[in-house]
Amino acid sequence: MNMTNMIEVQNLVKRFGDQTALDGISFEIAQGEIFGFLGPSGSGKTTTINILTGQLLANEGSSKIFGKAAANLTSEDLAQIGILSDTSGFYEKMSLYKNVQVYSKWHGVSNERVDELLHRVGLYESRQKPAEKLSTGMKQRMLLARALINKPKFLFLDEPTSGLDPATSRMIHEWLLELKAQGTTIFLTTHDMQEATLLCDRVALLYQGKLVETDRPANLISKYYTDKCVRVGYQDGQEKVMAYDDLVGLERVEEIETIHSCEPTLEDIFISLTGGRLNA
Repeated sequence: MNMTNMIEVQNLVKRFGDQTALDGISFEIAQGEIFGFLGPSGSGKTTTINILTGQLLANEGSSKIFGKAAANLTSEDLAQIGILSDTSGFYEKMSLYKNVQVYSKWHGVSNERVDELLHRVGLYESRQKPAEKLSTGMKQRMLLARALINKPKFLFLDEPTSGLDPATSRMIHEWLLELKAQGTTIFLTTHDMQEATLLCDRVALLYQGKLVETDRPANLISKYYTDKCVRVGYQDGQEKVMAYDDLVGLERVEEIETIHSCEPTLEDIFISLTGGRLNA
């Protein structure tokens, strides 16, 4: 085990009956890294999280977290992990505040920590509201605050900005980058490819239980940016796509309003590799 790695996965296979959910995937996650795990629904993302957190056993291969087999995690190990997923339950009849406070008591954390987190996610003024009355975005922010109550060393985030408005998403992004700077390791699944490009140190593209690429977003974009071209926008609304070399003889320069590179997005790359869509 490389001691700079928080997670190491080797040839992981998981089958449900005659269906193969994970087909021999391998990857590692370094300490302090934001690692994006990207793929459409049903590609094996949640199954991977459940194996890494000891909730499922793999059929083959190995998965380690904190240097030990994921299946052997102790309560002390789990106390260093935070999880936000679409299966994260909450107490509907209890107030927003009580939902977070229950977890703070389990972890021996003060009410001041609860207040701090609710201020941070913009929910402090709504803290007495019953959880069942919260909007989707407010529930998501409550669950994120709860996942961070114990200042985890490792954070599993499954679609953390789903249902959030752009301003709140930006606030969450800033917070995640702060956590990374403090040494927190983050495993992130998202359908927002711009989010993955902005936040992730590396991404893994998962399709039908197999990893098709794993690298830094910038490296993947560079690798698949084979047609070097730009899109030129003019003041009259016209657009023209041209090769880099043609920029030398560009006409109507004084009428140009924008020039954008035609480099592919992560979603473009995923589609070209698999024929599938990440937001399926």
